[in-house]
Amino acid sequence: MTDAPQAKTETLIEVRGLLSQFGERTIHENLDLDLERGEVLGVVGGSGAGKTVLLNTIIGLKEPEGGSVKVLGYDRATLTSDEAADIERRTGILFQQGALFSSLSVLENVASPLVEHTKLPKAVIYELAELKIAMVGLKPEHHHLKPAELSGGMKKRAGLARALALDPELVFLDEPTAGLDPIGAAAFDELIRQLSDDLGLSVFMITHDLDSLYAICDKVAVLADKRVVEKATVKELEGSDHPWIKEYFLGPRGRAATKAA
Repeated sequence: MTDAPQAKTETLIEVRGLLSQFGERTIHENLDLDLERGEVLGVVGGSGAGKTVLLNTIIGLKEPEGGSVKVLGYDRATLTSDEAADIERRTGILFQQGALFSSLSVLENVASPLVEHTKLPKAVIYELAELKIAMVGLKPEHHHLKPAELSGGMKKRAGLARALALDPELVFLDEPTAGLDPIGAAAFDELIRQLSDDLGLSVFMITHDLDSLYAICDKVAVLADKRVVEKATVKELEGSDHPWIKEYFLGPRGRAATKAA
């Protein structure tokens, strides 16, 4: 199999006119969104706004009912198998619960994308996996633990290490600090920001955590009214007239996050 063409683009995610439906229920209608190279983008919205549906559509787990989705310059509607494999190699995903393989150790979990997508010798694969594990702050004594033996924060870090295994350009994070205590969440935010800066990552992050938005996001896209109503910096959103945005950023939790920032 020949390598897929390396599509290069400064707009890594381009969504235009997205229509998402479940039966007669419309989740998104005429939704537009871009993510630029090097950007850390937070995606927020109320319950039922379709944050996870949007993520699943962008990564290819859900077919849209209308509109177009491009990732890394490739149109998802016309992907060849080589192009799909190229996207998979150049992106990483951290699902909310980590989605680790329960029967594999931390080291085996992190090595799994390298096993699937490369022909590197086993020794090299495990050496690279060990490097990624260290990068996210886990220690050698964690290598041979199974997911059931890990704390919530350790599972998140192991999942992030696996998402970074193939040195992706673009990383998707689904509620990365959900379920963590405030200290653990702040540490994870700091880790994401540091890795983004050090590795030049572009990040698409679904979150409800205001502290995360203030700490690490360059821009925030707000889902409401079945579309992205605004994409701006947190400071710009603080001045928005949209009712949901005002309640979210200027309510008690928003004011607390502002003071913390």
